[in-house]
Amino acid sequence: MTENPVRIEADYLIETSVDPRVAAETMAGEQSSGTFVAVPGETPELKARAAARVESIELLEAASAPSLPVARPVNPDGPWHRARVTLSWPLDNIGVSLPNLVTAIAGNLWELRQLTGLRLLDLRLPLAFASAYFGPKFGVAGTRELTGVSGRPLIGTIIKPSIGLSPAETAGLVATLCEAGIDFIKDDELQSDGAYCPFDERVRTVMRVVNDHADRTGKKVMIAFNLTGEIDQMRRRHDLVLREGGTCVMVSINSVGLAGMIELGRHTQLPIHAHRNGWGALNRHPALGWDYTAWQKIWRLAGADHMHVNGIGNKFSETDDSVVTSARAALTPMFAHKPCIAMPVFSSGQSPAQALPTWRALGSTDLIFAAGGGILAHPDGPAAGVADLRAAWDAAIAGKS
Repeated sequence: MTENPVRIEADYLIETSVDPRVAAETMAGEQSSGTFVAVPGETPELKARAAARVESIELLEAASAPSLPVARPVNPDGPWHRARVTLSWPLDNIGVSLPNLVTAIAGNLWELRQLTGLRLLDLRLPLAFASAYFGPKFGVAGTRELTGVSGRPLIGTIIKPSIGLSPAETAGLVATLCEAGIDFIKDDELQSDGAYCPFDERVRTVMRVVNDHADRTGKKVMIAFNLTGEIDQMRRRHDLVLREGGTCVMVSINSVGLAGMIELGRHTQLPIHAHRNGWGALNRHPALGWDYTAWQKIWRLAGADHMHVNGIGNKFSETDDSVVTSARAALTPMFAHKPCIAMPVFSSGQSPAQALPTWRALGSTDLIFAAGGGILAHPDGPAAGVADLRAAWDAAIAGKS
């Protein structure tokens, strides 16, 4: 569990051509009471009250060249020092506000001339944030209760083709998947409210199939309908899903922003499936952006019940170690009395082949394992795809190859 300090704390990887202590002090000043020159109002009393502090600096192996171009470098010939730096801020600087937290811990830091690399690694928040925000209303336990799945991962898929199907065609595919024993189905993030498949008609048509299947079998498949939009649109779409008997909504969190997610989190009576599309722009360069460990905490507090973490052997550029670290981060409590656990979602090029290595690496069944092509493109059809994926996970949990 993350310790909860009195002050806001954030850890960074920095790369700089100046003394790392000077770079860290520049970061602290830029993100609190200081600026590029001394100003008369920044008295010792004000600094004691409001200045960010450099809590620690750990020198790391130096870089042989700058990781990022700097238009006006301070020392163009280096050397380029790397260090792990922890800064802290008094909570009173910003109040208990997630949007203003992001401004404080990130803000203008990536623009500083002194830095040729900056990555936000982790953050620790005072307990006041746990009281101010709902966090996940359902998380792992609530999702399992709604789906009736225990002791194993939720087996899921994504509607494919991603876009272009009509509501009736979508419902036909959902019917096939329900009969195959699927636990979870999600819209692709590209499927929203377009002319081919309007949101309202898609929800009503699909939920008729899902409700009919539940009436016959007692198993209600969880469908994550993508309600991404403006705040009032998302509220209305959520309410429609709820009225039709749906049990999940999905949102593209980078698209709606933090304020949009907070408002949806306050409004929702259903689990929120948080899709991270666009994440690569924040993470892909190892000396730039955010580590998932830091980033996902903000969205969990805002109300995300499910968090995408990519998948082992995925179709993208992320390493397996990074994927597993991300999943463990989502399952790590943030506060002792309010864990804010989110269910990690493994996806992107997944198939039965990844069940055993995922189980061995994570050591937990608290996840959604979503295979799109890995189910829908099975040579014997989607039902066989679901059956093979279930069998692969049963075997993995039993310790079989």
